[in-house]
Amino acid sequence: MKKIKLDIVGLSYSQTQSGAYALVLGEVNGRRRLPIIIGSFEAQAIAIEIEKMTPSRPLTHDLFKNFAQAYNITIQEIIIYNLVDGIFYAKLVCSDGKKTIEIDARTSDAIAMAVRFDCSIYTYEFILSTAGIVIEGNDFVYLENMSDTTEEKAVTPTTSGYASLSTDELKSKLQEALSEEAYEKAAKIRDELNRRKAS
Repeated sequence: MKKIKLDIVGLSYSQTQSGAYALVLGEVNGRRRLPIIIGSFEAQAIAIEIEKMTPSRPLTHDLFKNFAQAYNITIQEIIIYNLVDGIFYAKLVCSDGKKTIEIDARTSDAIAMAVRFDCSIYTYEFILSTAGIVIEGNDFVYLENMSDTTEEKAVTPTTSGYASLSTDELKSKLQEALSEEAYEKAAKIRDELNRRKAS
């Protein structure tokens, strides 16, 4: 089966599932998007690595990476290989330079590892055909029309509590949140800083 390469194009709070996040993967050189609902811990693990934040102590995924590297094991790619009853299945393709093996993983954990090992994420056509969404244009308005199943509605997180602070105050609070390991708070502060950069 031909593999289709995906990139991470969005990560946001789920409006309908409390404590959950919508991770949106996009087809490289295509207009299809694959939304996946993940837990807050995994969402934070992905966001922290994407934003190059440094937690005061290693998170579980960082520990796994350090352990793998200590034994010269790398992750070559991630494959989202199945979709059953709205649940995605993924595997890590790992190698020690001599032998390549595949390890089953939750999709959210697999992607958290992919961003740490800087490896490619793939899926198959039947998964994109079943759960993918085709977008028009370059914006993400399509997210507002997603259903409440595997195509969870994704929304921009509220950052109103930080809107009144200066950029320097936000940066200081971000460092405090990281040192306290308050990663959800850090993510909200980071979102407010990113919003200011974009405007």
